[in-house]
Amino acid sequence: MTATTKTTYAKAIGGALADAMRADPRVFVIGEDVSAGGPFTITSGLVDEFGAERVRDTPISEAAICGLSIGAALSGLRPVLEIMYIDFLTLALDQLANMAAKARFMSGGQLSVPLVLRTQGGAGQRAGAQHSQSLESWLCHVPGLKVVMPSRAADAAGLLASAIADPDPVVIVENKTLYFRPEVVPERIEPVPIGKAAIVRPGRDATVVALSRMVHEALAAAETLAAEGIEIEVIDPRTLVPLDLDTIAASVARTNRLVIAHEAVGGSGFGAEIAAAVGQAAFDDLDAPIARVTAPFQPIPVSPGLEDAYLPGAPEICAASRAVLGR
Repeated sequence: MTATTKTTYAKAIGGALADAMRADPRVFVIGEDVSAGGPFTITSGLVDEFGAERVRDTPISEAAICGLSIGAALSGLRPVLEIMYIDFLTLALDQLANMAAKARFMSGGQLSVPLVLRTQGGAGQRAGAQHSQSLESWLCHVPGLKVVMPSRAADAAGLLASAIADPDPVVIVENKTLYFRPEVVPERIEPVPIGKAAIVRPGRDATVVALSRMVHEALAAAETLAAEGIEIEVIDPRTLVPLDLDTIAASVARTNRLVIAHEAVGGSGFGAEIAAAVGQAAFDDLDAPIARVTAPFQPIPVSPGLEDAYLPGAPEICAASRAVLGR
């Protein structure tokens, strides 16, 4: 049997960073307050082991953090930069989308930008509309970027290891509400391939493809539905770009029904891309229209009651699953 240990999503990421920095002196961490652990303690303790040269605090300038990291990556280093909240990625998008994502193509393959950008998305912490968004679909529209969205501690650590080893830019979108959930993980977490989905619960009646926090909501929904005799198959894509469409389409071929769940708003959300791709790859296997579970198309409220009502979760996944089954 594989030895296991208890940890959290946050500690798993921090441990993966430390392992990468020990293994490769080119790896360094950069961002606002990273020497103090950042806003969610991810980088706590790293400065004590690796020093301020490799755990570098910056001014509050996302463009500067990203631009400096791109230059470092082009020079042969492997920066892991943190953008404090995905909402502030707007301030670094020029650097990320027009420089990092395009360098290999624009140079005819002579240049690579091996950087990892970590950022946090998601609501539920009463942080208001400017600190709570899920904006992963913006990133997925940029050729040249890989986009990773882990839901579990072992995947967060394993995908980070693969991202640091990747020769091209990878954006990892973490969910703030997952950071301090206790989880059991293998004592030694191996790298997780970028672009490979995970079937986290098998089922026969409907496929539920869920992103990030919604994977846990889908698993909770699966327990409720199982008591009604409905067995849903829950798939975590783990990586949005590249998307493992083969695993999703194979599941739909078995279940003949598809529900897609993400916390981002529905309009132009990544669920629409999954629906279109499955519609093209597995249309003949579908026995019902594809259903989507998303947040409403509006800014995120700061009021606790309104924010709770705004967020999609297990009840909405249950309702969508029953609907595609005609229950």
